[in-house]
Amino acid sequence: MSEYLFKDILLETKDGEWGKGEPGEDLVRMKVIRGTDFEAVRNFRLDDVPERFIPRHIAERKSLKPYDILLETAGGTKDQPTGRSVILKPELFNKTDLPITCASFSRFLRVHSDIADPEYIFWWLQYMYESRRIEVFHVQHTGVARFQYTLFATTTSINLPPNDEQREVVRLLSCLDKRIELNQRMNKTLEGIAQTLFKSWFVNFDPVKAKAEGRKPEGMDEATVALFPSTFIESILGPIPKGWAISEIGKEVEVVGGSTPSTQEAAYWENGDFYWATPKDLSKLKSPILLDTERKITELGVRQIASGQLPIDTILLSSRAPVGYIALAKVPTSINQGFIAMKCTKELSSYFVLNWTYHTLEEIKARATGTTFAEISKSVFRPIKVIVPSKSIIQEFNSIAKPIYDRIAENDLNISSLMNLRNLLLPRLISGKLRVDKVSETVEALAL
Repeated sequence: MSEYLFKDILLETKDGEWGKGEPGEDLVRMKVIRGTDFEAVRNFRLDDVPERFIPRHIAERKSLKPYDILLETAGGTKDQPTGRSVILKPELFNKTDLPITCASFSRFLRVHSDIADPEYIFWWLQYMYESRRIEVFHVQHTGVARFQYTLFATTTSINLPPNDEQREVVRLLSCLDKRIELNQRMNKTLEGIAQTLFKSWFVNFDPVKAKAEGRKPEGMDEATVALFPSTFIESILGPIPKGWAISEIGKEVEVVGGSTPSTQEAAYWENGDFYWATPKDLSKLKSPILLDTERKITELGVRQIASGQLPIDTILLSSRAPVGYIALAKVPTSINQGFIAMKCTKELSSYFVLNWTYHTLEEIKARATGTTFAEISKSVFRPIKVIVPSKSIIQEFNSIAKPIYDRIAENDLNISSLMNLRNLLLPRLISGKLRVDKVSETVEALAL
């Protein structure tokens, strides 16, 4: 191991730049990565990264390169301190023709590759952040929390193993990361398939249109084709397939809310057997499946919640601050006041209602009102119109959708296991307490 001050392993480091929103003379259009973009950037996504216009002389000095590391230096919260980091892989630069820089609440770190592997330094920064060792450099003065980078870089030492050992640590952790990323991408694809099918059948009525025009619907067997009518009827929502009906969502599902049990009894919240969800739990989901929550409560606590314990396959919709987080609960769950929950006890299945909620979300948000924050009440939500297909078509949709969402849930469990393993190995590998060759074969097998 060789010990360095953090500042001594860098070739260059500079604060970010925000620039201007409009083009102008001698301004360069650039992608500007904010702290909120770190997760997307880590997965090679730049679609939502804003484009800004930076003075040319600054753009030339602050254009980023592959394997630069971005370090968040401002904007953290009590629950999420500053000091998060992301490494820019070469694949990211293939996603845009524009030069890339970082926003003013971050800075870039360019590692001296003769001294350290940049990816090893990224994992070391992850270790420092996850272990909260970096938190001593987080300060809150007025409204914005800041990371004291200069103090960190000039006082923090890093012990570096030989370069080949650094690369082995990187290889092992990246192996887990790539498997996690693959599962996440697979889930996005699966979710897209389900939503596309729902839109085709129940929004665009593609099979019915095809039959009305004398064509066979694409990608369907004869039995499925036979389930769909070949004509339309008029309704208050416009033409709908014959035999289908217009109803209100509150008449087709049981719409319930929740409440928060008393915190006077600590036992309500410690080592509980039941899940209790807030919109914050949904905001962290990478897929529409809720498998776990941050807090669990005892049975006694559950009895104090107005909605009681919601069954598996309940649809959860955050109804305020903000409106629009959606999930399919795959564990028995109780909820706080920030939700509308839909128990699917009639003909409309959970998979149908989940996709209906996604499709209807803009209308749901438009009905929300409030001065401090937008909120939609159960009484305003219940009358929203829903097209109810025939029972046989709903069952056919379920037969396709259920395996899709089961696979998403399975992938989520796998992602969670891989993340837990990565978080377990990270401090031990970085600190040198665990040698790569002791776990390499096992990790590679798990990541296949």
